[in-house]
Amino acid sequence: MSSNSFAYNEQSGGGEATELGQEATSTISPSGAFGLFSSDLKKNEDLKQMLESNKDSAKLDAMKRIVGMIAKGKNASELFPAVVKNVASKNIEIKKLVYVYLVRYAEEQQDLALLSISTFQRALKDPNQLIRASALRVLSSIRVPIIVPIMMLAIKEASADLSPYVRKNAAHAIQKLYSLDPEQKEMLIEVIEKLLKDKSTLVAGSVVMAFEEVCPDRIDLIHKNYRKLCNLLVDVEEWGQVVIIHMLTRYARTQFVSPWKEDDGLEDNEKNFYESDDEQKEKTDHKKKPYTMDPDHRLLIRNTKPLLQSRNAAVVMAVAQLYWHISPKSEVGIISKSLVRLLRSNREVQYIVLQNIATMSIQRKGMFEPYLKSFYVRSTDPTMIKTLKLEILTNLANEANISTLLREFQTYVKSQDKQFAAATIQTIGRCATNISEVTDTCLNGLVCLLSNRDEIVVAESVVVIKKLLQMQPVQHGEIIKHMAKLLDSITVPVARASILWLIGENCERVPKIAPDVLRKMAKSFTSEDDLVKLQILNLGAKLYLTNSKQTKLLTQYILNLGKYDQNYDIRDRTRFIRQLIVPNEKSGALSKYAKKIFLAQKPAPLLESPFKDRDHFQLGTLSHTLNTKATGYLELSNWPEVAPDPSVRNVEVIELAKEWTPAGKAKKENSAKKFYSESEEEEDSSDSSSDSESESESASGEQEEEGDSSEDSSEDTSSEHRSDSESASEVGDKRTAKKNSKSKGKSYSEDGEKENEKSKTSDSSSTDSSSEEESSSDSESVSESESEPESRKVAKENEKKKTKQDRNPLTKDVSLLDLDDFNPVSTPVALPTPALSPSLIADLEGLNLSTCSSVISVSTPVFVPVKTHVLLHRMSGRGLAAHYFFPRQPCIFGDKMVSVQITLNNTTDQKIENIHIGEKKLPMGMQMHVFNPIESLEPEGSITVSMGIDFCDSTQTASFQLCTKDDCFSVNIQPPVGELLLPVAMSEKDFKKEQGMLTGMNETSTVIIAAPQNFTPSVILQKVVNVANVGVVPSGQDNIHRFAAKTVHSGSLMLVTVELKEGSTAQLIINTERTVIGSVLLRELKPVLSQG
Repeated sequence: MSSNSFAYNEQSGGGEATELGQEATSTISPSGAFGLFSSDLKKNEDLKQMLESNKDSAKLDAMKRIVGMIAKGKNASELFPAVVKNVASKNIEIKKLVYVYLVRYAEEQQDLALLSISTFQRALKDPNQLIRASALRVLSSIRVPIIVPIMMLAIKEASADLSPYVRKNAAHAIQKLYSLDPEQKEMLIEVIEKLLKDKSTLVAGSVVMAFEEVCPDRIDLIHKNYRKLCNLLVDVEEWGQVVIIHMLTRYARTQFVSPWKEDDGLEDNEKNFYESDDEQKEKTDHKKKPYTMDPDHRLLIRNTKPLLQSRNAAVVMAVAQLYWHISPKSEVGIISKSLVRLLRSNREVQYIVLQNIATMSIQRKGMFEPYLKSFYVRSTDPTMIKTLKLEILTNLANEANISTLLREFQTYVKSQDKQFAAATIQTIGRCATNISEVTDTCLNGLVCLLSNRDEIVVAESVVVIKKLLQMQPVQHGEIIKHMAKLLDSITVPVARASILWLIGENCERVPKIAPDVLRKMAKSFTSEDDLVKLQILNLGAKLYLTNSKQTKLLTQYILNLGKYDQNYDIRDRTRFIRQLIVPNEKSGALSKYAKKIFLAQKPAPLLESPFKDRDHFQLGTLSHTLNTKATGYLELSNWPEVAPDPSVRNVEVIELAKEWTPAGKAKKENSAKKFYSESEEEEDSSDSSSDSESESESASGEQEEEGDSSEDSSEDTSSEHRSDSESASEVGDKRTAKKNSKSKGKSYSEDGEKENEKSKTSDSSSTDSSSEEESSSDSESVSESESEPESRKVAKENEKKKTKQDRNPLTKDVSLLDLDDFNPVSTPVALPTPALSPSLIADLEGLNLSTCSSVISVSTPVFVPVKTHVLLHRMSGRGLAAHYFFPRQPCIFGDKMVSVQITLNNTTDQKIENIHIGEKKLPMGMQMHVFNPIESLEPEGSITVSMGIDFCDSTQTASFQLCTKDDCFSVNIQPPVGELLLPVAMSEKDFKKEQGMLTGMNETSTVIIAAPQNFTPSVILQKVVNVANVGVVPSGQDNIHRFAAKTVHSGSLMLVTVELKEGSTAQLIINTERTVIGSVLLRELKPVLSQG
């Protein structure tokens, strides 16, 4: 997409600018020229004088301030003439900042920028790569057609520059030049072709972006570079990975046959009649032979798999869409865990990921069923996220889990978010239509909702019941009668219209009720909404045709009212109905069929997912999100029936060596390979790019690609386990991993040969079974020879199995994908790293995970006091009383907030309306998340709401106004110091370690004197947890009791120790960085522990 490409261009190319801008901003003094009262004119005059100074320090200071202005979004364009004079400065720091400024304003001040063209051209030859790159960026930012030839020449020269950073900027400039002058396309394609051969990971992403912008249809440029791009993918920067993966997805759809095809026996039988015996024999052979994946297809799938652990959500999303669109259906399941992991990100990322999951879950329910609980709605989710989660839950609903989901939906209906509650009712309706076993249950539940206090819930229930009754109207006469009674109380127009439509459709089933409903509606016709008026007219027409004896005069009265209505739609409908149902001389032929027209059998509505038709857009694209084709969207082609010639991707190693390899490199490789074991050579050749293979290997590889596909497929299976278990380590420092594995290679292969004789039979059988179980797997390099000795193959298989046994358990612990989404972990967990070399894994084997830095892990509260505090007395609140208490749970509104529950009571005999939080008077830094306004509170009614307050680890008072429709009352919440903590689970060893680091000024202590019976473990525990929300730390000594917590705002540890001494004394010690809170807590705990 063009919009995305522009963003990528700015992101990658403007990295230096951002960095410099941030640096400059940090150096700006808040006083001086940026003072509050200085005028823009004076400020800019000051800067102009500094830029014209003879001192470099003054110029540098001025440029830093100007770049700081740009970073803050201020307009600095009038300084262009003064800045552009310094473009030829000899000071590199000044020159860099001048170029940052010029990139921003060159397009606006084109005439002045053109005067400096010669300076930019000279800068393109500068020895400093940053200056060369910046000059090219400025040159490509001057969007004047007259300098196109100069830009073209500069891009050509930069594309051959020794610095990869300059070549990267050349790729960015290609897109700018193409948008300025599309006629340069052919020359730009030549530059792109040259840059595609570049082996630098810095350039790869940018040149593929240029390829996507300029010539996305020139697939032939990718052929020779396909394997190189696949192998470089792991090391390219994140945004480059996204672009390359999207491009390779489109490439794979044009070059490989579909992995989803299953041999259709029926089609073959039909065709056999027309084929000769030889053709039929070939067909039978082909049918017996299973689908074998092209090694290049497998290479792409294998090399993108480790990126599912990327920290960048866009990369994970790109890999997920690649697997969805090009991998075998048996392998797509691995993306589900990665996508669920992304749901822990911010709401914008969640929105995109959930949209894509919603599309996937329509076709492949099984992928996401294990993660059903991840899609349960949280109260903190915004409405857009809630509705998407509902959509996914509806798609995943089946007979097995529908009872659980319906219980969940019952809670959602009670939500204060009315839009979400309405969407939940729609969801219940869809579940009822999709799963026939629960249709009646859902219908009964929706009928119960008709007595709900909330009008919107009732209205939505009526609309959904109407749709359900259309499917089976005969059985539900009682429901229609019940809904007719609701007309007196329901005021929402859509609901009233739905009830009238239902009564009209079933007027013959409720002959007594329908005329009476029409009579009531005739009374209120003039005050009804237009939607309701139209349905009253329809009801009158239907009753006129079926029960004219009772309703003839009533219908004519309604038609007369409609004739003079203000809305022309209603006047038109009235005239139309009168002509159709009331016979007169002018009546046409249609009057005979009036009853058939009005009372025709209506088809039941189809309740379908809004994401049903989105799968024709590529997942993860803007077009998929908007459900409409966006500008620049490149469609995925259908799979070819027959795969194009795979040899176009073969690369001549000799030619590449001549062009790219420095002298002596090939010789070095050959000598180095003698040092490594044979099995490691093969492993390296499969991981490395094709241009690193030796000449003889590449020759045999080319023969085998065409000849021996079955050998590949059998060996693929044995390598699956190894690559899966090592996928985490492949993401990171590949060089370190290879170095370590190579040093161990010799001993691995020797072990394999020793075990060969013992386990040859069992190994071969297990290999066969694994090839049946896993239909597709990671392929070995195509350079492995068919005539490889059998013993060597078995040794290699043994080695791989051993490697899997050795490494698999630990890798499983470290893998990001193994995080469980809905099992709360109360023990400390080491933060997973996406890249671990084998040597580091070996070091970690003996390491206790609880000794890592992440010892702070929140546990459940030991005790929750039921004590409430008065927020607003009923006398002061004119009948409105409010109490609050601290539930000691992590706050759902923010991890730095303390959760507060407020109970509101209406002690009057009248309804209190619009209860909400008014003006807040909070100390500096304190924040408050208020509850949603309460529309009304019935007499003697009570309601509990939740709030979150960030007290900033202090006991300062949060003051605010609690308001009703008529009054506002000033109230205060002051937290006890013990409620500013969250309990922490940690071992005694960790406690002592942390306590050792919090001594000196971070430690406060006091001596307590009390009776011995007050020093029993149960009494101490009860007294401490009653005062403070702390967790109990297991202790190996009877006379020492330890408690641990962390402050809610800053996460600082609070360690409490009660050490019993001889006699009736004990020492209370508190260790914390927050010494103020520590001393306050000490003062509160001392009297509590001392008293009997």
